[in-house]
Amino acid sequence: VQLQASGGGLVQAGGSLRLSCQASGSTFSSHGMGWFRQAPGKEREFVAGISRSGGKTDSSEPVKGRFTISRDNAKNTVYLQMNSLKPEDTAVYFCAASFRLGAFVNTKRRQYEYWGQGTQVTVSS
Repeated sequence: VQLQASGGGLVQAGGSLRLSCQASGSTFSSHGMGWFRQAPGKEREFVAGISRSGGKTDSSEPVKGRFTISRDNAKNTVYLQMNSLKPEDTAVYFCAASFRLGAFVNTKRRQYEYWGQGTQVTVSS
């Protein structure tokens, strides 16, 4: 499966952005999806995940209550709605797909087989 992330940009603190990840090349609805982010000099970290049906979601503590992951299987797209953005949310955001563990919400990088190219999110103070 090929993944194309978009929707990043520059936003002021307190603002919102919605990231999209378009999938192609395989059956999107068979894959659990996730969003990760990587800030300069830091490890790539889990942000949010969703099961292949969309019935299970989870997010990391730093973004809980501010970010929401969702998916539209008819459009082969997963979204990350980001509200109340903070400067510490600045990072490159990556979407990822898991076929082997699609029924679950996967929080670890090794659980995903496919990765998109990343989209930059910059939050100014």
